[in-house]
Amino acid sequence: MADLSTDLPLYRVFRHGAFVEETKNASRFAKENNLIFFLVGCSFSWEHILHAQVGVRHIEEAKNVPMFKTNIPNEHIGEFGGNLVVSMRPCKPEDLKYCIDTTSEYPGAHGGPVHAGDPSAIGIEDLGKPDYGDRVTIHDGEVPVFWPCGVTLLEASTSCKSLPLAITHSPGHMLITDIFVDELRGG
Repeated sequence: MADLSTDLPLYRVFRHGAFVEETKNASRFAKENNLIFFLVGCSFSWEHILHAQVGVRHIEEAKNVPMFKTNIPNEHIGEFGGNLVVSMRPCKPEDLKYCIDTTSEYPGAHGGPVHAGDPSAIGIEDLGKPDYGDRVTIHDGEVPVFWPCGVTLLEASTSCKSLPLAITHSPGHMLITDIFVDELRGG
């Protein structure tokens, strides 16, 4: 059985939408409230499949995937809103169809990309300055491809100023489970 207050490698803590701290152990916060946990899949689940066939740059460079805030609004539910956060992986144009088709098979791990090509079309000004994660090399002729990212929950939490406490995973530090990647495949 998982203990969600200790089993993630790193947490981010927010109070009334404002970042308070990062911590490796969130159990002291669990004691002050009855907490509700939301677990979402992660694109890291299918990366090994892409990496084996076409390569994944942040894996090759031993970095965290670059993540960017977009201008794509989330569906608001009460005060929860904000904009979509995406992860980016560059690929060769001839590999784009493979990347789209392969990842689209995994809706339980964010599924296929939301955009490929010009980053400014989704509000990203500079691929060299990710909002989260690390900058990666993009070679001449490569296409930046953008997938939905679980860090969107962090952005939605910061938009909710009346929420006294929110705890999210720190970008790139998700819960690892015993769910097999094939279980995340759509049908």
